[in-house]
Amino acid sequence: MSTFDDRENAFEAKFAHDEEMLFKAQARCNKLLGLWAADLQGLTGDDAEAYAKTVVIADFEEAGHEDVVRKVAGDLDGKASADEIRAKMAEILPLAKEQIMKEVG
Repeated sequence: MSTFDDRENAFEAKFAHDEEMLFKAQARCNKLLGLWAADLQGLTGDDAEAYAKTVVIADFEEAGHEDVVRKVAGDLDGKASADEIRAKMAEILPLAKEQIMKEVG
């Protein structure tokens, strides 16, 4: 195998790893958003965890994050606007990335 092939394989492996970490961070972000929304709904304990899982699953409906925003906004029924939910997601994402990196590292 040539040096070029080795470098190409290394770049492909890094890309795959980075994508996996991004996926995990986004899923963690959705879980944290779900826990935040659960708190606004008065859910605690196992009920809050179960609700957070439904938020994570909602992200698989379509590309992007608007499916999550729609779900959470609908569930909160006016307790937070779509813009507030998007802002909360932006606030939580760095924390989610940090948590994932600590678990991996």
